Amino acid sequence: MSAEITVMAVGDVILDEPEPASFFEPARETLLGADVAVAHIEVPHSDSTERTSTDVPAPPADPAALAALPGAGFGVATLAGNHIYDAGASGIADTIRHLKANGLATTGAGPNLPAARRPAIVERGGLRLAVLSYNCVGPRESWATSAKAGCAYVHVLTHYELDHASPGGPPRIYTFAEPDDLDRLADDVRAARAEADAVLVAFHKGVGHTPAAIAMYERPVAHAAIDAGADAVVGHHAHIMRGIEVYRGRPIYHGLGNFVTVTRALTPTGGDSAEIEAWARRRVELYGFAPDPDMPFYPFHPESRNTAIATMRFGPSGLTGAGYVPCWIDERGRPVPRGRGEGGQDVAAYIDGISRRAGLDTATRWRGDAEIELTEVDGRAR
Repeated sequence: MSAEITVMAVGDVILDEPEPASFFEPARETLLGADVAVAHIEVPHSDSTERTSTDVPAPPADPAALAALPGAGFGVATLAGNHIYDAGASGIADTIRHLKANGLATTGAGPNLPAARRPAIVERGGLRLAVLSYNCVGPRESWATSAKAGCAYVHVLTHYELDHASPGGPPRIYTFAEPDDLDRLADDVRAARAEADAVLVAFHKGVGHTPAAIAMYERPVAHAAIDAGADAVVGHHAHIMRGIEVYRGRPIYHGLGNFVTVTRALTPTGGDSAEIEAWARRRVELYGFAPDPDMPFYPFHPESRNTAIATMRFGPSGLTGAGYVPCWIDERGRPVPRGRGEGGQDVAAYIDGISRRAGLDTATRWRGDAEIELTEVDGRAR
């Protein structure tokens, strides 16, 4: 049995530009240093013409693009997200089929809810890692049922309370998870724990395109996974980094932002669908930014170019350490690892800053010149 394995995880991946493997090239050596690398696949990869989106349109990408993933070291794909059902049941089936053909284990979506809740389990060095994936952001139509394809989910409710005498004024926003869904999550984590030496839970969660903000529901949902026995939690969906927390000695990466997220689907060029045109206008109204015109394949917030690869180490007794590799998304849309003295200190300062703004006082230090270590992680905690 191996003394220790390294698991890496990244945020949203969209492979919708030519030569998808080229976008992983700067990070390839780093990722190949992991025993297991996990990516979140944001959109279906399918030739299906079925369209069932009730969210911002996200047309399916070329299934052939998924062949770039194993070459970059990825072995697990999480699928529970707001776009996975955009091409319907056939889009989910095609995405899973093509991922498995490329050697990746999948979790978070399937032909029904029991299948979507089933963990991806991989074995490396004699240790078994279970990965679970849940969508916390909707839309409801993306959710799997006992008789419908879709994704695993945690239903998050939103309540608006006008707490002052000013009708029409800004309300206070409360968000919280459906208790039954948290119970189901805990059951899944405990079942995965019985099958594996380590459990990683991925949540598609957060407020999109908004620096630093962590919504009210996010920490309780992540804590529920740790309380049930997960060794680590990673988040994605917001398309921008979120802070990092250590809870009960376990790392919670509240949002890993973008990784390779290259698509022109949300960049209007004239003659596009009315929905895309409307979204481009609303994006400015909601989030106060327009994408860089020199990067039409990267329609995201300028601060989202700060990103990271989460790193977790596991031994026979569980978690032994955690941290992240600072990365910067270059002008070609490629995440580039940046070490100390190579701009990595600027990315690390950004992540420290958004963590503090969110009330997370997570202690870190450099581990060598390439990785930031979370110093409060406790391998003995459970």
